[in-house]
Amino acid sequence: MSDAAVTFAILGVIVALFISNRIPVGLVAIGAALALWATGVLDLNEALSGFGDPTVLFIAGLFVVSEGLDATGVTAWAGQQLVSHAGESKRRLLVLMMIMVALLTMVISVNGAVAALLPVVVVTAVRLKLQPSELLMPLVFAAHAGSLLALTGTPVHPLVSEAAISAGEAGFGYFEYALAGLPLFLGAIAVVVFFGDRLIPRRRSKAIPPNLSKHARTLVEQYGLAEGTHHLRIRESSPLVGTPRIELDLAQWPGTELVAVQTESGLPPAERLLVADDLLIIRGDAEEIAAFATAMDLAPRLEEETDTARTLFTRVAGLAEVIIPPRSPLIGEPAFPGQVTESGDLVVLAVRRQDEDTAPGITTLAAGDTLLLQGTWDALDENLAGPEVLVVDSPEAVRRQAVPLGAGAKRALIILGGMVLALATGWVPPAVASLVAAGAMVLTRVLTPEGAYRGISWTTVVLVAGMMPMSTAMTKTGAAGLVADRLVALAGPAGPYALLAGLFVLTVLLGQLISNMATALIVIPIAIAAAGDLGLSVRPVMMSLTVAAAAAYLTPVATPVNMMVMGPAGYRFGDYWKLGLPLVAISFVISVFWVPLIWPF
Repeated sequence: MSDAAVTFAILGVIVALFISNRIPVGLVAIGAALALWATGVLDLNEALSGFGDPTVLFIAGLFVVSEGLDATGVTAWAGQQLVSHAGESKRRLLVLMMIMVALLTMVISVNGAVAALLPVVVVTAVRLKLQPSELLMPLVFAAHAGSLLALTGTPVHPLVSEAAISAGEAGFGYFEYALAGLPLFLGAIAVVVFFGDRLIPRRRSKAIPPNLSKHARTLVEQYGLAEGTHHLRIRESSPLVGTPRIELDLAQWPGTELVAVQTESGLPPAERLLVADDLLIIRGDAEEIAAFATAMDLAPRLEEETDTARTLFTRVAGLAEVIIPPRSPLIGEPAFPGQVTESGDLVVLAVRRQDEDTAPGITTLAAGDTLLLQGTWDALDENLAGPEVLVVDSPEAVRRQAVPLGAGAKRALIILGGMVLALATGWVPPAVASLVAAGAMVLTRVLTPEGAYRGISWTTVVLVAGMMPMSTAMTKTGAAGLVADRLVALAGPAGPYALLAGLFVLTVLLGQLISNMATALIVIPIAIAAAGDLGLSVRPVMMSLTVAAAAAYLTPVATPVNMMVMGPAGYRFGDYWKLGLPLVAISFVISVFWVPLIWPF
């Protein structure tokens, strides 16, 4: 059997495994690379070359930058802007939502943009008495169309740009993709706005993601922290100045309890001494609190400054609700409001048993008790990761939704701006720009090293790295040339436009069944060989392929984000093609007829 035949056989098995979805796609990709080595089609260096390819490193760096923007609340802020500007108009909401997700997709990828806006869009739909299904499909399809506005929109873009360079022609600039992407995006908006009511199904949602944007106010109301709560500022003449926070005692004033101590930067450490302008949040009898304030020379804050939820929930510090599970080592331990945990990083604000507040005094913890804790976001993440407690809502998930433009947001935006500038001007290779930006996210403490690793979609990285050798094999063995010859024989007599049409159909059909990245890696060598046979420039063929790869509109399995909204919207498998087909038609026109006008053959 020839090497080309072996390559086709391995490719057939890969496509079948991708479609069956019984084996993780990352394992399939690694298996493909190893199979090409085991059969002698590629040597070991060629089979594993994808794992050191600059394009793979570029993609990994983009994931870290995306994680930094999400973790610091930049995407949460974008979602809040959507809600505040949408008003009560469904059309205005659709247009603003599609523009916002497209802009986000340009810099944080399709998956990140949709994941960030999904909860906000669902809540907005409920507020406007709409079904989430009416908004979520336009959200996803706008993200696909918006991914064509910049180099960083999707991992396919650096792949086709690198392929053009490898073929001896120029790559694509950072915003050059928008010459094809903008008309596609505008067409998508027009279809949704004018025909969406007839093409988008109205389904009842099955699994709506939680909305944590008002989490702080919910907890404050549920635990009654705003009732009888007073905010007192420590004056410079107060005898409390110089007292360790942990030694603050209100036993002389019965009926009062300390809720929290706040500084301008959040929750002070347990051993820190109290200083002037620190804020004491105290709950209880008004007369006793007034007596305490007089004795300790404390000044009440102005009424507009005493929003308990905003005071307890800041860019630096937040709240977490935890449950004592069976067999927890905390069972039998004492707990009371104002107590500082053993680590000194968290404060107990309230203790509840069977949905009722326990007495103001000491409570002996039992299984099922609920504690409300306050601390810095880092302290909440670090101290609640063990088995001692069950966290009701992850502090990380809460922070991302409820703290817009949180700590590190300015640094993250500056790093993003620097990366975009470097990519747009071509100062450094794309891989260098993204890796420097990813490193800056960690060095400036926007992300921890662990957070950076978590932010990388390793499935995507392994998929691209593992499938790259398949492209090499198809070129090296002549398999791509065989397919290209057949395609040229069928479409060549009709001219280059027919070739683009044939490549579009092949790419779109494969892209509805397997990853668009895997599809691009399979079709790229075929497209390059076909362009060479007809004596065409590679650039229009590569851009046409890019548009086709983004047309993942017809099935829920075409991309992860198509699946992501299926549950919350209650979509069925056959719902996607109704709106997707007109968008595929627009993509066809742009891919086959518009692209050659911008990038001539």
